[in-house]
Amino acid sequence: MVRRYGLRDDQWERIEGLLPGRADTVGVTAKDNRLFVEAVIYRYRAGIPWRDVPERFGDWNNIARRHKRWSDSGVWQRVFEHLAKDADNEYAMIDSTIVRAHQHSGRKRGDREPEAIGRSKGGLTTKIHATCDALGNPTGFHLTPGQAHDLHGADAFLPSLLTDIQALLADKAYDARERVLDLLETAGVLAVIPPKSTRIEQREYDEDMDRIRHLIENFFAKLKQFRGIATRYDKRASAFLGAIYLAASTIWLN
Repeated sequence: MVRRYGLRDDQWERIEGLLPGRADTVGVTAKDNRLFVEAVIYRYRAGIPWRDVPERFGDWNNIARRHKRWSDSGVWQRVFEHLAKDADNEYAMIDSTIVRAHQHSGRKRGDREPEAIGRSKGGLTTKIHATCDALGNPTGFHLTPGQAHDLHGADAFLPSLLTDIQALLADKAYDARERVLDLLETAGVLAVIPPKSTRIEQREYDEDMDRIRHLIENFFAKLKQFRGIATRYDKRASAFLGAIYLAASTIWLN
């Protein structure tokens, strides 16, 4: 399994060729990619400020800037998508989870929404929308402010998701005719979505298959073992999303 604050040699070998700064690529050669990657894993696993990253990893400010740069350029996302090519796409699951945003991550009111931070009764929050494959492995992410409806995740995922799967598993929040059910029916994808109790006509759905949906909840539980994700400390959504991609990659490497 994945080391708590780093990677085993075999796990590192699976991703080192995907990272910039290698000696065989154009541009500046990185001093130690593995040390940097494990520094970022350590920071988010422990849930500490960047300046508290142990000195053995190098200058904390350089690590933070490099993480932001790799997040913005999509490095972490490409690593994740490479690992997720092994997904079992017989069917997919979609859901969301809310995380508290630390007060230091919140910007002035007008800047919060573009950075996927919202204010509700629970304070400042971010909602992580995710999809998983048939085995509960993560396949995609989307961020919104915490008060956003789960259907925003469906809007983001379904256009590209429906071409690969035979069924979609989701909870009652996704029981929406135009934004979900009609799209599934048109694509010939089975909707395993319990109907809302307020519906006059209750739809039938596969209750046995619906029980498998706990796998995506299990994934969220694994993701939130990274304390820097269970509580958001990043001001920028891109840096936070980059950390999610990296954490999800370590789950794929397990």
